This record gives sequence, structure tokens and C-alpha cells, in this order.
Amino acid sequence: MRESQKTEETGYRQKNSVEHEGYEGVCRIPCGEKKVQDGVLNLFEIIFERTNLNQAYLQVVRNKGASGVDGMTCDQLLPYLKEHREELLAELYAGTYQPKPVRRVEIDKEEGGKRKLGIPTVIDRMIQQAINQILQQIYEPTFSDNSFGFRPKRSGHMAIMQAVSYYEQGYKYVVDIDLKAYFDTINHDKLMHSLEEKVKDKRVLRLIRKYLQSGIMEDGLVKATEEGAPQGGLCKALHNDPYAKKVIMQRNG
Repeated sequence: MRESQKTEETGYRQKNSVEHEGYEGVCRIPCGEKKVQDGVLNLFEIIFERTNLNQAYLQVVRNKGASGVDGMTCDQLLPYLKEHREELLAELYAGTYQPKPVRRVEIDKEEGGKRKLGIPTVIDRMIQQAINQILQQIYEPTFSDNSFGFRPKRSGHMAIMQAVSYYEQGYKYVVDIDLKAYFDTINHDKLMHSLEEKVKDKRVLRLIRKYLQSGIMEDGLVKATEEGAPQGGLCKALHNDPYAKKVIMQRNG
């Protein structure tokens, strides 16, 4: 139930998860497909449909944020897309698109210590946002009504209101549980296996795995990512899904 993490003091204004606000007008999965909660076989086309991509672009621009490893700013994204849109889509459909490594920065935690933040390029943020907008429609119905974090039309303030309601009902104790270095140690295979239970389009799964394995640039050097998901990208948002987290923890024993 954490609020979005901003890093304005260091100039790296970036969210812990891919852009979550403003889903009004997002392309909906068409009727006549398989049940939404079971995924659809043409999910790739739905994700990269023009309306959904436009919405993803607008959301990334609204959220601003720092540049990734290529130095491209949000203001430079539109001119780039006007010139290279068809080329980018061709690479995505051919399966040859390779996400750039995320730029690693560290920010101070309020409780002390450092939080590692991964900043994708603005192009990758747009693609991740387009994926997230559609996958969220599949996963949202599976979420607990008591879950408030990283969900549209829900917020930490609503969680506080719920806590106040419990207090007024006579509950007096809070149990706070956290998993140390959780996002730094995510098992990619287990995450993908959990996604396969609802996402049936293999092209979408392959693209998500590419993002998991795109690497991290730190101090000018690119490091492979064999586990974990940077806090700041789509894969971290997916793994924040209570359904996927429960499945993976069960498989971990």
C-alpha cells in the first residue's frame, strides 16, 4: 500500500511501478474473444492497437520522469515516434525488438538505507504502459477488495480510510509484514509460469521476458539481470499482483 515513489530531490522523478493513473479511455478487450480472465490469443494485437498505444504515450508524457540509458526525454518521444513508429511496430511484431537496459539509480528511503530504482527509456516505458493497460483488465478482477496498492481508482488514502473503519469496529492491532529485497530476488521462471496461467499469447510472454532480462546499466556498465525486476518498470508491477505473488510463494514452498 505504498504511495508512488518520487525522487524529485535527485532529479529522477520516477514511479515504483509503470504509470498507473488515468485509465479513462483505455482500449477495452473486444467482446467475442475468450473470457477476459482466461486471456486472449490475439492479445499482442490488442496491446499494440493504435488507441491503446496513444493512451500509453499520453500517460508516459503526463508522468514525465527522467531519461533512460539513451538520454531521450519525454519531449523527444513524439518526434521520434512520428519518424520511427512503423519501424518500431515492425520490430515488435517480428519479435526482434530488444528493450534497452534500465538505468540504475539509488534514492534514500524514509526509514533509512537506499532504494534501488530502475529507469527504463521513454520508449520502453510507453511499450510497458501499453502492455500494463491491457493486462490490468485481465488481472484486476482477481485482486482482493482489501488490496489498494498500485491499482486504478484506489490509493493509500483509501487504505487509511479502511483502517479507520476497522479501528472504529474495535480492532486495535496491526500486523506489518514485508519481504526483504523481494523485487531484487524475483525468480523469472516462476513469474513467467504464473503469467502463463492467464496470458495465452506467447508473443506477449516473450516480450515480458525480454524486459525481465534487459539488464541494468550502473556506473556506465551493463549488468545482466538473471533475477529480480527493477522497481520502476512493468515487471515489478506484474509481480506486485497478489495472485502471482501467492502462486510463486506457494511454488517456493
